[in-house]
Amino acid sequence: MLDTLHAALRRDPHLPAVLTTAPTGRTRVRATRGDLADLADHYASALHHRGLRPGDTLGVAVRPGPRALAVLLAAWRLGLRAAVLDPGAGPDVLRARLALARPDLVLADAAAQAAAGWARPLARRARLALPDLAALGGPVATPGPRLPGCAPALRAGPHPAPRGADHDGDAVVVFTSGTTSRPRAVVHSRASLAAGLATVADLVRPAAGRPVLGGTFFVLVPALAAGAPVALPARAPRVLARQLDRLRPQASYLTPPRLRAALSAGARFTGRVWTGSAPASAALLTRVRQAGAAEAWGVYALTELFPAAAVEAAAKAAYEGPGDLLGAPLPGVEARTADSGELLLTGPGARHRCLGGEPDPWIATGDRARLDARGRLVLEGRMKDMVLRRAENIYPGLYEPALHVPGVDLALLVGVPAPDGDEQLVAVVQPSPGTDRRRLRGALEGPLRRMGTARPDAVLLADIPLSGRSRKPDRAATALLAAGRRRETAGRAAGGRAAEDR
Repeated sequence: MLDTLHAALRRDPHLPAVLTTAPTGRTRVRATRGDLADLADHYASALHHRGLRPGDTLGVAVRPGPRALAVLLAAWRLGLRAAVLDPGAGPDVLRARLALARPDLVLADAAAQAAAGWARPLARRARLALPDLAALGGPVATPGPRLPGCAPALRAGPHPAPRGADHDGDAVVVFTSGTTSRPRAVVHSRASLAAGLATVADLVRPAAGRPVLGGTFFVLVPALAAGAPVALPARAPRVLARQLDRLRPQASYLTPPRLRAALSAGARFTGRVWTGSAPASAALLTRVRQAGAAEAWGVYALTELFPAAAVEAAAKAAYEGPGDLLGAPLPGVEARTADSGELLLTGPGARHRCLGGEPDPWIATGDRARLDARGRLVLEGRMKDMVLRRAENIYPGLYEPALHVPGVDLALLVGVPAPDGDEQLVAVVQPSPGTDRRRLRGALEGPLRRMGTARPDAVLLADIPLSGRSRKPDRAATALLAAGRRRETAGRAAGGRAAEDR
């Protein structure tokens, strides 16, 4: 797909490729298909002129959009390994990641460089913190317009760049977890990246000429290859709702937090809606269907294998067993469980290795799961999220789906330290806007009774903290929130008893 995308863009150069939206919801053409092809040619020529050759590493700190996509297409053409750098990761983390990836050149757009320099006070307000890229020892160049103090512009060479890769080498490095001192990086080969994109194309089935809403690489490439323009989702929920109304996309990909925000803003959907990167409950997918979507799909995907499984709202709503139904493994994906219950996956789209490690075809997901009688994956929770209470192992993922009754946006079960050294189990439930909390507590009674010995010690109605670019529920922060509320409650109770004693 990536090998043929450039020619496909050239066939209809005047047609829109990347769309954005005005605050009113009016659609704007950010780049045509010809613009993207020209940018990719320009960057490929410039990188080749700078001396980068197949197998070299290119650091990419460019905001999502046409420019970032063109840089990645140029890197693919030259056979470079693109290390994706997140400007929001913080300076210490970014330094460690750069030290591990050791890029031969870093491309940073003007905004990213400004956030590391003269605009640092403003960047802190947007929760961006970057080290001085130029001070890290490696060369830096600016793709696109420069601002004061930026590195030199990336200029095209005198000749077009040759194709540099006819073999299966490293294609991309994506940093996932790990610590500041020991970052963890997933390496996809050209073959695994191509297989993942092909799986997405077969799953979503984009049609030419009709817009697709989504901003990730795995949305942009299959849609553009099929001849469909891609609209970058508006950030503000109300503007996103207007964008959806004007655009009426054939398919949309939004993370669960953005879906919830859009629904709260009154968004209406069309076509097929896909969501992933964080848990998507049956209740959320059903709300999307009720808001007009022809289909609403939850996608189970990992950085190491994207995508792995998918389930539509109707199937998820009909599932009555314990755990969270993820759907059947997608074609080519194989699944098994280790003796510990951890889910292991492999397939053509599986990452080649972790940077600095040895190749391994099987991915240890960190999720506890099982295959049901129909061969579908059922998630039972994260291995590390297990709560030990009264010598009983409790896996939150088995019970959390049952807490998503009408009026619930999110629900987590977390363990908090108990005074006797054991753990208490707390259900933290985030109500949907406008939900009557007294009625919600009544609606939760049935699911709570059915939990048996896993029934939580307390139910806390509160907003669940989110973290990361995909805004996943933050279990650690939620556990701290629950522990703090439990201490406050205990303190008030002790104060009341002391008053009574007096």
